[in-house]
Amino acid sequence: MNMLGLMQIAIFAIVLTALVKPLGNFMAKIYQGERTWLTPVLGPVERGIYRLCGIDANAESSWKRYAVAVLLFNLIGFLAVYVIQLMQGALPLNPQGFAGVEAKSAFNTAVSFASNTNWQGYGGESTMSYFTQMLALNVQNFVSAASGMAVLVALIRGFARRQAQQIGNFYVDMTRSTLYVLLPLSLILALVLVSQGVVQNFSAYQTVDLVEPVTIQTAVKDASGQPVVDAAGNAVTQAEQITQQTIPLGPAASQIAIKQLGTNGGGFFNVNSAHPFENPTPLSNLLEVLAILLIPAALCYTFGRLVNDTRQGWAVYAAMMIIFLPLTFGVFSAEQSGNPRFETLGVDQVSSASHAGGNMEGKEVRFGIANSALWAAATTAASNGSVNSMHDSYMPLGGLVPMWLMQLGEVVFGGAGSGLYGMLMFAIVAVFIAGLMVGRTPEYLGKKIEAYEVKMASLVLLLPCMVVLIGTALASSIPAGTGSVANPGAHGFSEILYAFASAGNNNGSVFGGLSANTPFYNIALGVAMWISRFWLMIPVLAIAGSLAAKRSVAITAGTLPTHTPLFIAMLIGVVLMVGALTFLPSLALGPIVEHLQMIGKG
Repeated sequence: MNMLGLMQIAIFAIVLTALVKPLGNFMAKIYQGERTWLTPVLGPVERGIYRLCGIDANAESSWKRYAVAVLLFNLIGFLAVYVIQLMQGALPLNPQGFAGVEAKSAFNTAVSFASNTNWQGYGGESTMSYFTQMLALNVQNFVSAASGMAVLVALIRGFARRQAQQIGNFYVDMTRSTLYVLLPLSLILALVLVSQGVVQNFSAYQTVDLVEPVTIQTAVKDASGQPVVDAAGNAVTQAEQITQQTIPLGPAASQIAIKQLGTNGGGFFNVNSAHPFENPTPLSNLLEVLAILLIPAALCYTFGRLVNDTRQGWAVYAAMMIIFLPLTFGVFSAEQSGNPRFETLGVDQVSSASHAGGNMEGKEVRFGIANSALWAAATTAASNGSVNSMHDSYMPLGGLVPMWLMQLGEVVFGGAGSGLYGMLMFAIVAVFIAGLMVGRTPEYLGKKIEAYEVKMASLVLLLPCMVVLIGTALASSIPAGTGSVANPGAHGFSEILYAFASAGNNNGSVFGGLSANTPFYNIALGVAMWISRFWLMIPVLAIAGSLAAKRSVAITAGTLPTHTPLFIAMLIGVVLMVGALTFLPSLALGPIVEHLQMIGKG
């Protein structure tokens, strides 16, 4: 393996870890209502928002009212994004004159952005106006991330409070997440990205002359617009010289900043962060991939602070990082090794003198394999889904790792808020298993974990698995599903499995060979995204309400410490067992079979 690439990944992990405590401590102060250096500036703004919206910041609610507030707020957001897309042609800031979006595609996109998935079945620069990008999609980038952070904070209060009936105020938690965390970080990142060459303007697209014209073959069409075929049934083509190129512009930097920080991932342009106007330089690439994991990682320390034991937060962070790093190295190794089928051609794919050695298909030369592999692992470990390379072009095992990271439940860092509350569900199951082993009622953070909490946690862990496997089985068995697959055999199955793993875990990335902008996939993936976001929030909040109402349990010699290496190992084991046992058969039919075929054993 390339030593420079290994060093890049290691440095990334060190920098991320160094930022966990300062940002996590800041967010803990925000959620506790403590004064910070931003309070003099943003405090009046916060109070003004409450007065304008009629919110009593001091009024808290039960878990059921909190859940209703979450669902209602996000339903309104979904409807707003859906309507704006349909009416796009009549709205301002549309210099290209794009028409309204087709209804099923608009439904899919509205669900996608409301659920923090940002799955995109459309090309941004050829479909969405600046108005839609900013007012519909970008606003959801903020509030969907803030919704996940709010639910996490409510769950943490369930652990921290004693015999309480309230778990907080959703609107206050969401406002503070947006105002004090997401907006300032996005502003800083957007300004830095603009300095690197990311576009931020309202100009119409520019048409420029090519330095070197190119000739392409295009299909000949008859008067009705149908392709002309010859006597053998082959399409008739003609040479066409291309002398100009249209360069898309727009307010991209402001959307890219929050798409990364909020673990959203929706690209302003179709090829996402592989586009030079979204991610032009190695520095912009480093900052953007760091932004993916920054808030999910820092929330681990926030968790520790809010439960008055920072060791608990570091234990969860350690479990996440211990899973993340080996899998990242796994992607890097698979891509650096390249395709063995090229060895017979005398192609050197593993040159140690160049970071471009190995499988460079679908990757940008300015980033190379290490930065592409790091991004692929980070974006699928988090529920981000942005890409700086095309995962469909990865080696079979290189593509397996991002897919499996999603299938673990998006808890290895995961989404902003949603990743940590998912990991805490695994922690509840881990202490339950430990309790069964010693014949003692399990406890976690001073609260007894009983049948109700285990049932709710099981729903959170198993429902996405069900969505992914049922959706994949359905799409693989009907023409509406298989008709969108560009590649036959194992890789085609992998494309379908990846799509439902992405939607069913609110990630949003894709194996690009699947044409998903069809009525079937727009509806099926939209339903998968909706279930896997909002049907999971309800049992999480139910656990928060149940725990908040309980008394604390005294720590005794029989209490399992949940900050030790033993518990970290147990937590990792539970996460990996659920992912392995659930998805190994489907992975065996897809990337594993494809790998065996590639090396000549299938």
